[in-house]
Amino acid sequence: MTTLEWVVHLDPSIILAGAIVGFAVGLTGVGGGALMTPVLVLLLHVEPSAAVSSDLVASLFMKPVGGAVHLRRRTVHLGLVRWLALGAVPAAFAGAAVLNVAVHGKALQNDIKLALGIALLLAVAGIVLRSLTSGRAPRPVRDVGPQVPVRRVPTLLVGIFGGFIVGMTSVGSGSLMIVALMFLYPALTGSQLVGTDLVQSVPLVAAAALGQVLFGHVELGLTASLLVGSLPAVYLGARLSARAPSEMLRPAIAVVLLVSALKLVDVGATGLGIAVGSAALFFVGVALVRRRRGHVREPLAAPAPGGEADPMLETA
Repeated sequence: MTTLEWVVHLDPSIILAGAIVGFAVGLTGVGGGALMTPVLVLLLHVEPSAAVSSDLVASLFMKPVGGAVHLRRRTVHLGLVRWLALGAVPAAFAGAAVLNVAVHGKALQNDIKLALGIALLLAVAGIVLRSLTSGRAPRPVRDVGPQVPVRRVPTLLVGIFGGFIVGMTSVGSGSLMIVALMFLYPALTGSQLVGTDLVQSVPLVAAAALGQVLFGHVELGLTASLLVGSLPAVYLGARLSARAPSEMLRPAIAVVLLVSALKLVDVGATGLGIAVGSAALFFVGVALVRRRRGHVREPLAAPAPGGEADPMLETA
């Protein structure tokens, strides 16, 4: 294919969609499949099979870009990444295999997406509750270090469950995992949550993308358009999230999770706008109340002297 043909096949609207979702992914670690696929199908009228396949392949390039930024700034918990990937990668293949042999595979997939949307709504409710009671919650640690040990068995189970769902639905590599990390490891800061989530999703997305390349309907022009918009945007989002305090990142994660959940349960554009606007006003109100009460902001994450992340201490 010539250079001219590549340019002709680039779609400005898909490039813009890729940029918006890419920035959300870089900033929060959430929103790849749960946001991009509905945008492509519902707003840009892309065939669902092509949207899922091309989105996964684009994510295979997006996630490492964002993850590399966090690795350099040492905001990645490598111990968590190892145990999540150990469960998630084989489970993703198992999920895809179960879907392929299921008698009513499409109906089962839709049911799982609906259940996932409901689960994410419950997770957002939990985040809201935590934001209201954070004065009594343990403060996040300021540096990724041995003071955050890995809970091996729960982390492995989260990887297995999340990988299985991703294998069946192509959704959840970021949203499911970051919700689990928030509740299993409350001592992690917002930047550490995002960095760890971005890096752990790389092997999981790679496994799912390989299946789509072999058996899916990847469209090169669509994938190229997504990459043109998403790659610089995910880099900028990751740069911001690696430096931002938790008081900014956690509300951003909650809002993107809310959007993802509402799309999964088929909420319309009007309801989506009302919900997101209400959530944004809520978190702004909480921030103003905290500031008035003398809430001390978390300092920006300091850059690593060596530029590399060290593995975390692991405990049984």
